[in-house]
Amino acid sequence: MDNGRHIFAADVHIGAASDPDGAVDRRFAAFLRNLPEDTEGLWLLGDIFDFWVEYRDVVPRGAIRTLGALAALADRGVKIHFICGNHDWWMTDYLRKEVGAEIIKERYVLREVGGLRLCLAHGDGLGGRRIPEKLIYSLFRSKVCISLLKALPPRWVFAFARKWSDSSRRHHGGYVFRGEEDPLYRFAGDLGRTEKVDAFIFGHQHTPVCAELPSGAKLYVLGDWSKEDNYLNLSGMYISGRSLPKIDM
Repeated sequence: MDNGRHIFAADVHIGAASDPDGAVDRRFAAFLRNLPEDTEGLWLLGDIFDFWVEYRDVVPRGAIRTLGALAALADRGVKIHFICGNHDWWMTDYLRKEVGAEIIKERYVLREVGGLRLCLAHGDGLGGRRIPEKLIYSLFRSKVCISLLKALPPRWVFAFARKWSDSSRRHHGGYVFRGEEDPLYRFAGDLGRTEKVDAFIFGHQHTPVCAELPSGAKLYVLGDWSKEDNYLNLSGMYISGRSLPKIDM
């Protein structure tokens, strides 16, 4: 069993049109550079990049500070785990080859981390989704679609993706946690009846949540990084967080 500290973050959205000067990249990279010396694992739970797709010889420009900070962490011996989100689903082997990161594309994973059994996911689609969301989800993960995407010149793909991402963000309403009716709560509650899980940690919704489940497990939803740092810190079987409210139900 590992005894070191584990850090969880999601929804940094480096490269977003709303951050043309790269302030979020600089702030997140500084956060990574200042992680405590006893940090053993870094868990990136999706949408770290606002858009990411890899070709054989091309990766998106930008995020250089964050990429450098990840490389420095890997050199320190920190294990990096990257769960792909709906904005960086097309991550393949770049981070695996460059910094030894584990790339995870399952809808969710169950892991023993720091003495706790955790369910980890980006959160996209968990607990059900509407028909238009199902179509988009299936399309963007289709091998045929990905092959067609990579047949196009990278500059076309990157330009389209940035416009799509910016439009999606402007039309997406703010997330309000709905308690027992919330999709993430329902998913965690259902899984908690069949699996022993101490805590569920998700991203995707951009608004931090901490709630108790019927099983006794905790549900954590990480906030985004658009205005301030949002992360969880697991150390000694104790989870604390930045900008994480306690919701009594």
